[in-house]
Amino acid sequence: MENNIKAYPMKGGDGDSSYTNNSSYQKSLAEVVTSLIGEVVADKLDIQSLAGEHPFRIADLGCSVGPNTFLAVQNIIHSVKLKYQTLRLISSTPEFQVFFNDHASNDFNTLFKTLPSDKPYYAAGVPGSFYTRLFPRSSLHLVYSSFALHWLSKLPDELMAVDSLAWNKGRVHYGGAEKEVVMAYRRQYQRDMHVFLNARAEEVVCGGLVVVLVPGRPNDVPHSECIGNVLFEVLGCCLSDMANEGKIDEQKLDHLNIPIYYASPGELEEIANENGFFTIDRIEGLPRIAEPETMHAARRLALGIRVGVEAVFKGHLKDETIDELFESYSKKLEQVPSIYSSGGASIMFAVFRRNHKY
Repeated sequence: MENNIKAYPMKGGDGDSSYTNNSSYQKSLAEVVTSLIGEVVADKLDIQSLAGEHPFRIADLGCSVGPNTFLAVQNIIHSVKLKYQTLRLISSTPEFQVFFNDHASNDFNTLFKTLPSDKPYYAAGVPGSFYTRLFPRSSLHLVYSSFALHWLSKLPDELMAVDSLAWNKGRVHYGGAEKEVVMAYRRQYQRDMHVFLNARAEEVVCGGLVVVLVPGRPNDVPHSECIGNVLFEVLGCCLSDMANEGKIDEQKLDHLNIPIYYASPGELEEIANENGFFTIDRIEGLPRIAEPETMHAARRLALGIRVGVEAVFKGHLKDETIDELFESYSKKLEQVPSIYSSGGASIMFAVFRRNHKY
């Protein structure tokens, strides 16, 4: 499977349009889950069986370029130390080793240039897709992943076949598309999540945790009303307008699809139950951080979407065309302020505990 995996890293560097400077929303949610992670470590992590055996090893899968990953790691370490103190295991508090993982094309240079100088852990970079094995067997105690697991390992094959019922002509995503397109995306997501859980089952110790923060949608919200899908529909309209004006080749548009799927909590639970290697100890939607309905908010939102999906358009469109696309996108978002108050969004906080039976 590894040879088929596609990499679409977030925009690197530290410029105005970089992920580093356009991920405040992700940072805000990382801060929201600070207390939740503390509760999970306190209630679910079996510290006593791990005490004194190994360095405590943490992996952030899909860490991107920072600085949010450092905030999350610091929070996890603080929670683990607090549990040691609570159990009066201070003398055996372990050393910490943290692995920062993302695709090999991720901007690791920027990531490690901003690594905190006073970090209470040993840091290492691990390039590669988390849809493959990345670590030795039973070597990790806690895995964390934020805003990464909604990305598919690749586009469903059916989308690329002109004679397929899932041929997604004229669209860049599955929101508002035919049901065959939606199902193709869903099946790919299911395959990817099973691969993800199977790989982590090899790597995580029995009783260890996998904590994920992932964009999705509430169980009762259809795909067409999910905010992420609506945003991509608007982006698709901008691309169609440019194709009609002759600025984009229509065939390129037909082959351009965004490999993102917004699952519901029910779908995630169903996959975990089928997989069997993990028990979901906790899954809940996080409170929404609303953006103000202003023109400035529309531009900020457009830039936030761009740093995430621009890599998908590279190779299909010229840089100047991408610039024009997102300028048009920003203006279009100003005309649909209802997006900001839509209820069709859910950031899921889920905790998987590695079962003792393999």
